[in-house]
Amino acid sequence: MTPTLVQSHRSPAGATPRVDRCARARDWAEIQERMLVPLYEAVYERLEVGGATRLLGLGCGSGLALLMAASRGAAVTGVDPSQPERLALARERLLRDGRGEARARTGTRLIEGGPADAADPGLPAYNLVTAFQPIGCTAGDSEGLSGLLEAAAPLAGRGTPVVLVGWGPPERCATSSVLRVATKLTDPLRSTGSWRPALRDDLEEVAHRAGLKPDGSGRVACPFGYADVESAARGLLSTGLFDAAARATDQVQVDKELTEALHQHRRGDGTVWMPNVFRYLIALTP
Repeated sequence: MTPTLVQSHRSPAGATPRVDRCARARDWAEIQERMLVPLYEAVYERLEVGGATRLLGLGCGSGLALLMAASRGAAVTGVDPSQPERLALARERLLRDGRGEARARTGTRLIEGGPADAADPGLPAYNLVTAFQPIGCTAGDSEGLSGLLEAAAPLAGRGTPVVLVGWGPPERCATSSVLRVATKLTDPLRSTGSWRPALRDDLEEVAHRAGLKPDGSGRVACPFGYADVESAARGLLSTGLFDAAARATDQVQVDKELTEALHQHRRGDGTVWMPNVFRYLIALTP
């Protein structure tokens, strides 16, 4: 199989790469998303997610975190305004059975839109809000999240925990050496989407801008493991973290340098293994 982003020729710098968005969403759901399962589990265990939980997931994507909360008995609502292909996969996971037939899962809602679209005066307030898409790894990636958090706060009760997630220190994230390919290939004068190392207070700054009060944090080991270099490349490309590099150069160059960077993490059996640490912050609504 070839990586999700495919071009048969070199494109001029600055051109928008052709992207099969459905294939990319499938790569995310089947390869990459599961890497954060230890993080989801740690957060849900700490916050005692269960039958009394009404969870609002911001940027819910293909819905694995929602599915795990629902399996604990939580009523879950997921919103995602910008990734309809991932949201379609979430509907398959949460609202259909193994034969593709619709099924009723009590309290589950998936909405292509923002927090305001999840408002329903006939339902109780949410008592947990999650934003599991890691922030602090591309320039400017937190500004949009602050707006989402501000819009979500009125839907939750006072003192509701809000969970924010980011990459840990670069020296504890082996994948940082691979993600630096995106920075190297991106023209900093033409793009604001290139990868950067996470900063210590990224999550706290987002919380403060959204009017939230930090109330605890934690770190979770989330190793990235892949069957081979090709799967690793597909998974990492599905994150979108290399898109700016593809625009600044071309997809052929990105694929080449990404593959080369992954080889240092290849083990003797052909698998790829990169230990990482992710950080989460729990903040409370006013």
